[in-house]
Amino acid sequence: MSNARICILDYGMGNLRSVEKALEHVGATATIASDAATVRAADGLILPGVGAFPKAMEGVRKLGLDELVRERRDAGTPILGICLGLQLLFDSTTELGGAEGLGLLPGEVAELDAPGLKVPHIGWSPIRWERESRLAEGIDSETPFYLVHSFAPHPEPADLLGTAEYGARFACAAERDNVFGVQFHPEKSSAAGLRLLSNFAGICASIPA
Repeated sequence: MSNARICILDYGMGNLRSVEKALEHVGATATIASDAATVRAADGLILPGVGAFPKAMEGVRKLGLDELVRERRDAGTPILGICLGLQLLFDSTTELGGAEGLGLLPGEVAELDAPGLKVPHIGWSPIRWERESRLAEGIDSETPFYLVHSFAPHPEPADLLGTAEYGARFACAAERDNVFGVQFHPEKSSAAGLRLLSNFAGICASIPA
């Protein structure tokens, strides 16, 4: 259990309440906010998201959260992107004619390569961890997590943390220093999802204030 204070960033897109409840379940103190004072006071940040990348980035920029998230990254605050939130961490997307992302992780987000399969990809898929990470501690490789998405990022090999398969194998988790992202929904992924959020809260609690 962790008493980390985690701020869930509210820019108008994302299932915030279910993430908040899941964090509270693992013993973290969760707040939904977008104001600078709350964001700066948090031990960790979660960037959620459901919907289209370009529209999401409009909301993020309008609130000045792009600058704020970069500032917190530079200060060493752990950041976790969930679903669309993972995609926003990257440089850019091809979705709806393209858009720039936060640029915390190098690489582009592009449509799933799944010929003959229905897109969006919806449902449980086994996640294969490609390397060790504090985020995946205690979670077996090939553990199913719940996904809903049409796009996936293309991270640099050194940042790739987890993959899943839908037509082709795609990146569904990434990590670089204090920046983490998962394409799946841990808050909807049963015990393994709660373990991942608990691990993130533990990472946040271990960072000196």
